[in-house]
Amino acid sequence: MVHKYEIAKNWLPRYTGMQPDDFGDYILLTNFTNYIDSFSETFDVEIKGQDKPMQSATNKDGLSIINFGIGSPNAALIMDLLTARNPKGVLFLGKCGGLKDTSEIGNFILPIAAIRGEGTSNDYFPPDVPALPSFKLHKFVSEKIVEANCDYRTGVIYTTNRRLWEHDKVFLKKLKKSTAIGIDMEVATIFVTGHYNEIARGALLLVSDVPTTPEGVKTEESDKKVTSDWSKKHLEIGIKSMTEIEKSGEKIKHFRY
Repeated sequence: MVHKYEIAKNWLPRYTGMQPDDFGDYILLTNFTNYIDSFSETFDVEIKGQDKPMQSATNKDGLSIINFGIGSPNAALIMDLLTARNPKGVLFLGKCGGLKDTSEIGNFILPIAAIRGEGTSNDYFPPDVPALPSFKLHKFVSEKIVEANCDYRTGVIYTTNRRLWEHDKVFLKKLKKSTAIGIDMEVATIFVTGHYNEIARGALLLVSDVPTTPEGVKTEESDKKVTSDWSKKHLEIGIKSMTEIEKSGEKIKHFRY
């Protein structure tokens, strides 16, 4: 196997348990097992790849969901592997830490850009290339959030490879100076690798904690509460967005450069 497409076509089933043609034109990405379980129950479809690193499922409308795991390298991997399917659009449903007073737990964030603090994206484009979503995809998602009677914030997300940083006061000062509204581990990577692979992409984030204060750091108990209170609505908005954008027929792909 010499070409990227050949490798991706061979590896996508190896990682997800699904053949490229079994994926739909629109795809939801997530880090959470309960999201893919809920998707499976809602549409009465089988979860593939239970013995694989990534689990996936596709409903009768041609919408797929993939649990790709956690972190920037995994995000880059799945975006590379999806070149075997060449989807029309990908929406990441993830959680993030809120970095502003207005980023309360339970709020949704629709990022307008991401700061590339993770390093993985440097293997795709130079550091001065911005990490941006596909505007038309986000425009459509924003309409569905409003239709669901939910509030949301827009702003910049800081993406890092560090998972345990809440104790680091120097890093916290750096985050404040960045003016980012939230912090996560995947968004910048998905935006950059989507640009690189010519895949329209977006992200709808759920604020799960406010890690700038000791009492706001995520715990197992607090995360369970956020999941219980908000994950169902989060997934519903994602499903509706990616299902109805297909039916609308609006093209969302960026120009080629």
